[in-house]
Amino acid sequence: MQIGIVGLGKMGGNIAIRLTRHGHDVVLYDRDPGVISKVAERAEAGKTIASSGLKDMVSRLTAQRRIIWLMLPAGSVTEAAVQELDGLLGKGDILIDGGNSFYKDDIRRAAELAKKGIHYIDVGTSGGVWGLERGYCMMYGGSKDATDHIDPILSALAPGLGTIPRTPNRDKPGFDPRAELGYLHCGPAGSGHFVKMVHNGIEYGIMQAFAEGFHVMKSKNSTDLPEDQRFELNMTDIAEVWRRGSVVSSWLLDLSARALAGNPDLSNYKGDVADSGEGRWTIEAAIEEAVPVPVMTEALFTRFRSRTGNNFAEKMLSAMRFGFGGHIEGTNN
Repeated sequence: MQIGIVGLGKMGGNIAIRLTRHGHDVVLYDRDPGVISKVAERAEAGKTIASSGLKDMVSRLTAQRRIIWLMLPAGSVTEAAVQELDGLLGKGDILIDGGNSFYKDDIRRAAELAKKGIHYIDVGTSGGVWGLERGYCMMYGGSKDATDHIDPILSALAPGLGTIPRTPNRDKPGFDPRAELGYLHCGPAGSGHFVKMVHNGIEYGIMQAFAEGFHVMKSKNSTDLPEDQRFELNMTDIAEVWRRGSVVSSWLLDLSARALAGNPDLSNYKGDVADSGEGRWTIEAAIEEAVPVPVMTEALFTRFRSRTGNNFAEKMLSAMRFGFGGHIEGTNN
């Protein structure tokens, strides 16, 4: 299939490259022409076309149903792109937002675009900077017609079955077989980003638990403790042994182990931990539903506190964020 990718940053560029590796043709656009050239160089030869803007991209999409995937920062940047494309696309065309937009914005945009017959699909995309090789876990919302049409694109981006053991009883009626391939149609527009939003809220809580646990262990040599109760614990080795058969083994633990092996004191991190929006939105949704979420709330508030002074736990959080998403301290990226 042919698709336009707008925004070729850490994830957008890799998404474009992975699609070309699966035989898809990609029209590229980024506000930095140099980034376009770098992505094209890494992509499969002859599978990309550069464009100079959204209007030029639309003119280069030759399929009967034009498809454009936005991979832009949530908020005003994405909103401006959607509004511009509203005037460039037509009936039957498909506009995908693969960023981390607020799900209520998706609902509004889908309704506005539907007036012209343009389909809007929101794709919550997880996989960070590792998705090029590992594939992306995707949760998406939109009409069945539009989501079925782009299934070859989603299938190419998804990780597939891989080596993960299959869950027993998944062969019963009512379960979507695409879920075990790493992508899932969650429902109407907005539902994909809603599920991804909650996913990120959970991520906050898991990361915070790891960070606090390692901080407790690192502080076990404190002079405030009786001398016979002080332990000099090796954080790097503990992270490694937990990766091997422990019930808390996970990708986040893998990333923690990698960071600690590179620098056991994590002195290359300040511990100023940003929040990119989804944690706040998850808590707001919980308030609207009167659902208690104390763990995620505390994890978010800890990130706020980290910006006014931090400790080893916050450095652990920074290390994990950089590990899975290349997130730089002091920014929301």
